[in-house]
Amino acid sequence: MRISELSRRSGVSVATIKYYIREGLLPGGRPTGITQAEYDEDHVRRLRLVRALIGVRGLSVHTTAEILRAIAGCDANTHRTLGLVLGALDTGTREHDQAPPAKKGEVDLLIAAMGWQVHPSSTAPRTLSEALTSLQELGIDLDWQTLLPYARLADQIAEVDLDQLGDSEDPLELAERAVLLTVLLEPALMVLRRMAQEHCSATRHLL
Repeated sequence: MRISELSRRSGVSVATIKYYIREGLLPGGRPTGITQAEYDEDHVRRLRLVRALIGVRGLSVHTTAEILRAIAGCDANTHRTLGLVLGALDTGTREHDQAPPAKKGEVDLLIAAMGWQVHPSSTAPRTLSEALTSLQELGIDLDWQTLLPYARLADQIAEVDLDQLGDSEDPLELAERAVLLTVLLEPALMVLRRMAQEHCSATRHLL
């Protein structure tokens, strides 16, 4: 297909497609003339993933390019693909010289208690540690035992999440589906939690 058709099918403007090609987010098409090239379904899938990473995940063009390069080297490794696009794993280019948050020990104990396999380069433990440290500074000191019920519920949610992804062997399709089904679902999960809190409050205090 020509670039105009690629633009129509992907919903990405021709100018943006050319920009993505220059920035390495999208491979160039097969040359058919001095100023013309042909594109295929791989370009359509790649553009959908780029849109999901930039538009849904809110990543920068630079970070998106890093993730796409990392996915290309995954050899269809589903676990690593999911880790990369969902932000659980970094791309190996970030600095890790900051001091660990005060609550890091509690998070380590929680991970051990749950028996979770968390990659050494995962950014999630630090994010959780920072959140707990902020709560502690505001006078709410949560230890790992208090978080256990939440972690068990998160475990069940994760199983449901992965069940929704299907069995695609195409890493680009899997990555796009992972971003859309998990990241876009997060606001809905927060709303469900609040509705459940309202219901529990009503049953406890109004009846």
